[in-house]
Amino acid sequence: MNDRARQKLILALDFPSMEPALQLAKRISSVVGILKINIQLFTFAGPSAVEKLAQLGPGIFLDLKFHDIPNTVKGAVASATTLPGVVFLDVHALGGFEMMRAAAKARDDAKASKSSVPKLLAITILTSMDNAGLRGVGIAGPASRRAAQLARLAQKAGMDGVVASPHEIRAIRRACGKDFLIVVPGIRPAPRSGRPGGRRRKTDDQARVASPGDAIRAGADYLVIGRPITGAPDPEAAAGAILEEISSALA
Repeated sequence: MNDRARQKLILALDFPSMEPALQLAKRISSVVGILKINIQLFTFAGPSAVEKLAQLGPGIFLDLKFHDIPNTVKGAVASATTLPGVVFLDVHALGGFEMMRAAAKARDDAKASKSSVPKLLAITILTSMDNAGLRGVGIAGPASRRAAQLARLAQKAGMDGVVASPHEIRAIRRACGKDFLIVVPGIRPAPRSGRPGGRRRKTDDQARVASPGDAIRAGADYLVIGRPITGAPDPEAAAGAILEEISSALA
């Protein structure tokens, strides 16, 4: 197994309860680098979800998308840094510069007393949003331009990186440089010839998607993949195929 490829694969455990999430994580923890806990699973199981999953070995992406007044977000980030195994936390860039700066201050305060603390990511534009959806909430301009603008703001506020769709990777890389992390959801493996159902890629509720190989070649640091693995008849085989594609793109 290509360990470099494995470290770039984040498995989204988007389950409504702890039991199915833990069962799958146990089966597949050796082939993914990070396990992602979203707001649904965390709301159901609480911090114990982090504690149980962290024991399996991969790091934890605590995907709670904090978005509130600066002081509240600062407190939430401070609390999250005390949980075991957390390597990524995220906040919404649309919360603004002061909110992101407060989150960065909480991270920096934690660094003073811990050997390692989570990296802070800012959500740019949700991958479920297209340009029409953005106009509907009063945000003008193409998603790629707005995402790059938010990424620059996040970098200025002290974020370690952003979460953005595959379509914005190159624009963000140009705007923020090679050391700024780009974590990419909206990943859908390209259909293989001969697969039942034809060649059309299944996008679920994602509006801006790309294949794993295309995202890596564009400059993504990490890929967040859920349903193509969790919904597959053989999740281990599905993850293995994705790792092969990542490895080829890295080569």
